[in-house]
Amino acid sequence: MKAVQLFETGGPEVLNYVDIPTPTAGPGEVVVKSEFIGVGNPEISVRKGTYPWMPPLPAVPGIEMAGRIAAIGEGVTRLAIGDKVFVTARELPVRGGCYAEFVKASANAVYKLPEGVDLDAAACLCNYQVAWHLLRSAVPGAVYDTVLVWAAAGGVGTAITQLAKLAGHTVIGIANGKARADFVLQQGADHCIDRGQHRDLKGAVFDLTGGKGVDLILDPVGGNDFHLNFDLLANFGTVVSYGTLAGPVGDLSVQTMRKRSGASIGLRFFSMHSLDKAPALRRAAMDELIPLLEARKISPPIFECIPLSEVRRAHVLFESGMASGKILLKPE
Repeated sequence: MKAVQLFETGGPEVLNYVDIPTPTAGPGEVVVKSEFIGVGNPEISVRKGTYPWMPPLPAVPGIEMAGRIAAIGEGVTRLAIGDKVFVTARELPVRGGCYAEFVKASANAVYKLPEGVDLDAAACLCNYQVAWHLLRSAVPGAVYDTVLVWAAAGGVGTAITQLAKLAGHTVIGIANGKARADFVLQQGADHCIDRGQHRDLKGAVFDLTGGKGVDLILDPVGGNDFHLNFDLLANFGTVVSYGTLAGPVGDLSVQTMRKRSGASIGLRFFSMHSLDKAPALRRAAMDELIPLLEARKISPPIFECIPLSEVRRAHVLFESGMASGKILLKPE
């Protein structure tokens, strides 16, 4: 079968489109034929060698795909050949393996999909799983109305926006450029701040919230400007950091928080890996998300579907920050 494999870490040039043996299903296992494969930050980090949970090299990257059961092993009764399924490496022994024409997995690890679910949309479910936990697990017991979403035009950002609106929250997105800001509004956000047009971020946020500030900020950016988030919070507001697109969180955060100690603001760092020891909670998100996808209550926006053989171009596009929505790969 065709797959993408890396023997060393680095730039997109280390992604090799190769032939490797097609897996066979052992007892309790299934083989899934890939129809659509998601591209996301975990694979970028694996390619660069910066992912703390690196699969051993040589590795096939990829943490999400949707397809149909191609083979079943002895003892598998829950699934049948031809069933639509979603596979995420969050349920597999290593965080990788999905950049391939076929993927082998324990039958208990795959998510069976209703026949009416579109497989290209299903391949985006990892973003919605992250969004679901950011809005719930990352803020246990919190009561909040307004949500500020950084990188709101990206795959996770659009998922947060759609799920937050379903839950009745007011959503303020942040994006770069008018076209991307308009895209965020199309995903259901109540407002979107174009950073290119609004240099006074605090003024824009407080204007939109009647001078109150926001209750919850979800930030995958990090970097030296991360501390600016704390000036945007309402009393008892919380910032959740879940990524470092601009680098590690800068050192000014605690100092800035102390300046607003009277407002009782908070900070949490969130990772999906915090659920590695809580698989039932991790799967609880999917138990809600798959019916929402079937009912078209969530609708992943797909920016481009790129042939698997052009995986290097897909990574370049992802890292450019110019994609609005999800980038998918499709085996030829």
